[in-house]
Parts: sequence; C-alpha cells; structure tokens
Amino acid sequence: MSETAVRLRAEIAELLYVDPEELEFDENLMDAGLDSIRVMTLIERWRREGVELTFADLAEKPTVAAWAELLS
Repeated sequence: MSETAVRLRAEIAELLYVDPEELEFDENLMDAGLDSIRVMTLIERWRREGVELTFADLAEKPTVAAWAELLS
C-alpha cells in the first residue's frame, strides 16, 4: 500500500480510537464507524493543507484506498 494510504489509515484510526491495523484498506469506513462529523473534520484538515475535496467525493467510495488515490 502507498505511503499516503498508510498515513491516511493512521489518521482515520485516530479519529475512531482504534489501532490502524484494525482498519482494512478496502473496508467501508462508514461501516467501521466513521460518521459525517469526523469526515468533515478530515476535509477541513486537508483544506488547510491545500487539498480541495468535498463530502460527496469521499462518500462515493468510502475506503482508505479510494481516499488515498484522491489525496495523491
């Protein structure tokens, strides 16, 4: 898996209070407990870093692998 995906998985795991290894790269993050408030937290964090993504972009395919592709 890419460095971006590994970093992203760790970032999401922190929001979910789980170990990164508990999240599969192709697991549906909404099913894993990631709610819209936490997604918006990520979006705002990324916007401060210059990445423009919307909730709809992420909701289309809510997996670490898919989001890592959008962030690359």
